[in-house]
Amino acid sequence: MFRGHRQHAHYWAFALHRIAGLLLALFLPAHFYVLALSIEGAAAMDGFIRWTDAPLVKLAETVLVILLAAHLTGGLRLMALEFIGTRESSKAAVAIGTGIALAVGLMFLLNVT
Repeated sequence: MFRGHRQHAHYWAFALHRIAGLLLALFLPAHFYVLALSIEGAAAMDGFIRWTDAPLVKLAETVLVILLAAHLTGGLRLMALEFIGTRESSKAAVAIGTGIALAVGLMFLLNVT
């Protein structure tokens, strides 16, 4: 099904890093909207905070934290590749970074509920 470079772990780490970055960029307008609500007053912000208690919103927050952690670990992996260079052990860095991102998301989910 996949050929060449798409079978390599670094390709999937690259794809995850880019997709996480794009999804985080799409989240920014919502973040700015919430910041604007806080400027409008306490009543608007209180209504929004009540809405965030919904289980689907908690799940979305967990996905957001996983995206942030995946983007962070992907960026750290890229910086390490720039300074250290490509090595065979760097495949382990891809796995470790992905594991850290998922662990951070799980810890957030367990703390939120």
